[in-house]
Amino acid sequence: MEKLRLIEENKSVIVACDVPTLTELEKLVDETCFVPGIGGYKFGFELVDNYTLKGVMNTISERTELPGIYDKQKGGTDIPKLGERFARNSAKAKVDAVILFPFGGRVTEVEWIKACQKENLTVLLGLDMTQEGFLVSDGGFVADDAPERAFKIAIENGVCDFVVPGNRPASVRKYRQQFVDGLGEDNFTLYAPGFIGQGGVITETGKVAGKNWHAIVGSAIYKADDMETAAREVTSQIYK
Repeated sequence: MEKLRLIEENKSVIVACDVPTLTELEKLVDETCFVPGIGGYKFGFELVDNYTLKGVMNTISERTELPGIYDKQKGGTDIPKLGERFARNSAKAKVDAVILFPFGGRVTEVEWIKACQKENLTVLLGLDMTQEGFLVSDGGFVADDAPERAFKIAIENGVCDFVVPGNRPASVRKYRQQFVDGLGEDNFTLYAPGFIGQGGVITETGKVAGKNWHAIVGSAIYKADDMETAAREVTSQIYK
């Protein structure tokens, strides 16, 4: 079964650890993990490719009990049977949660969700991204209703954690209503990237995101000369 709650607080900032080395990851976690309002650490392919999934998770877990979230960029896209291997490897490395963007279609989505749940991994599922030119209506390749269809399948399969584009509050409002309709008020949690460098404003998204949501912020923290101060500034916005 999927974990009921990945992060204890209703609102927090998840640090996107888009740094190239474990030394930089160590410094980032050391300087921010004690800041009130920091809820976890998200990491992706660059660190994993260079240092292995286990190596990255060990670096985080040696410094904090806050969850490590693996964003495979984009998990849930390959053929259905590979979901079991992905989930097994993630669990073996003691990952707390994984992000899935199921561009591989319905069958892949369901099988990857089930595989991750079997390994007791919290599934964060999204299908709408923050960059320009993504959906068909914006000149992209992905059908405008694809995220809602993927979210419906996820709800039907026990997922209650969703990734939404934080730099588009109107989209967050639309998707949130779908989650309210499908799961009930406050029975789900949103995770939103796209802030600061991509134009999103945490306080604006917070007005439509509801009670349970977490902002995902990267370079505004890890590129700062004083990462602790930057983390405190960013986290202060989540409560406004």
